[in-house]
Amino acid sequence: MKIIALDQVSSMPMQMAGAVNVTKQVPIGKDDGAPLYSFRVFTVKPGGETPYHVHDFEHMNYIIAGEGVLVNEAGEIQPVKAGDFAMVLPNEKHQYRNTSAAGDLQFICGVPLSYE
Repeated sequence: MKIIALDQVSSMPMQMAGAVNVTKQVPIGKDDGAPLYSFRVFTVKPGGETPYHVHDFEHMNYIIAGEGVLVNEAGEIQPVKAGDFAMVLPNEKHQYRNTSAAGDLQFICGVPLSYE
């Protein structure tokens, strides 16, 4: 069993092409012995964005703080805000953008452990 506060988890810049002003934390993942799934937390600074990318598994997301948009493969933009859940289906191109000047967009991203 593991319990940890997010402020105790180290933060690192997202190292994926197309990421702009995004940091990543992994509060629960493979280093903890998780067998199947990993929880990551991304913080997107105002004006920042995650890569516009695709992969063969779903993302399960929960918006912790802030507001922004989620862009789908058709280029449609859907607003997201703290308290929202979002699911990105396998092979669906997607991107999070922080469109607010007021603060960070922060969200939990659950993925299969192999993608951590």
